[in-house]
Parts: sequence; structure tokens; C-alpha cells
Amino acid sequence: MAYATHISSAPTGRFETFTASLRTALQRRRVFSRTLKELSALSDRELADLGLHRSMLRRIAQEAAQNVA
Repeated sequence: MAYATHISSAPTGRFETFTASLRTALQRRRVFSRTLKELSALSDRELADLGLHRSMLRRIAQEAAQNVA
């Protein structure tokens, strides 16, 4: 008795959605980390010149990461 099976090599829609959301999450994490690192490297004087305080840096980095498409 022979059985016909069809095996598709194309990824399913759910897999593509998962990989796209994972890619976006990784990009956001990279932007957050880079932004926080760069802002943390500034002196208190440089932050004050920009109108920022050290306590604001995490929020600013989170906002930058949320703007990643």
C-alpha cells in the first residue's frame, strides 16, 4: 500500500511571525543597550548641557528602543 505525502519546505506563517518578532526584540535590545551605554559614558556636565539627569537614562533608552520598527 502506498501513501502520498506532501512535505513542504516553506516555513509556516507562525514560524515567520515568530522569527520576525524575535528579530525585532533583538534589534530593540541592541538599541537599548547601545543607547544606555553611550549616554552612561557622558559626564554629569555633558548630561546637564543636554538637559538630562542620570536617572533619566534608562527611560530614554527604552523610548529609543520602542521606536525600532
